[in-house]
Amino acid sequence: MRILLIEDDLEMAGFIAEGLAAQGHTALIASEGREGLRRAQSENCDVLIVDRMLPDMDGADLVLQMRNLGLSEPILLLTSLGAIEDRVKGLGSGADDYLVKPFAMAELSARIDALGRRGRGGLGDTAACGTIKLDRVRREVWREGQRIVLQPREFELLEQLVRQQDQVVSRAMLLEQVWHFHFDPQTNIVETHMSRLRQKMNAGFEVDPIVTVRGVGYKLRSDV
Repeated sequence: MRILLIEDDLEMAGFIAEGLAAQGHTALIASEGREGLRRAQSENCDVLIVDRMLPDMDGADLVLQMRNLGLSEPILLLTSLGAIEDRVKGLGSGADDYLVKPFAMAELSARIDALGRRGRGGLGDTAACGTIKLDRVRREVWREGQRIVLQPREFELLEQLVRQQDQVVSRAMLLEQVWHFHFDPQTNIVETHMSRLRQKMNAGFEVDPIVTVRGVGYKLRSDV
């Protein structure tokens, strides 16, 4: 997996990166919150590891910013703060797991592997629906052998449709699964991204595999 580590302690970052590399993972390192946020948005990572005590911001606040921006990757918070209220704040910000320092590398690796499986949602590294194929590791998409370049949110929308192909996926489900909104923000964010996804998926093709179920949501056909 590609793992973004946001940690300002260079010795600790090196220790973690070395341990992850020994497990076959690729570790990308950011030493500040702002840098980490930028890389989280631009890099295709499977899991994010965020230190709670960053020099420019609280790691929990950084996680909250990531979730508000629609980043859906599983996040593990690392911290020396082990009090219950600190754990509650960390998890409440949108983190998926919380590990208190000092820790054993074996435990961190086990938690990262679990988060990686959770992030894949039960799909393998590749998935398909009809003539559409997804590489979930490289974040690449093909239709009838033609590669289609998608933005991260467009890829995640398609991924959710592939996951539930031939079934109607409601707008509310997409808001929760892709943007982690547990409420309706009263915007057309789903419609806008779906329109862009369709334009890219249908360029050069006659049939649109994405069906709009008016008033409900969308369905991806497996017979196209």
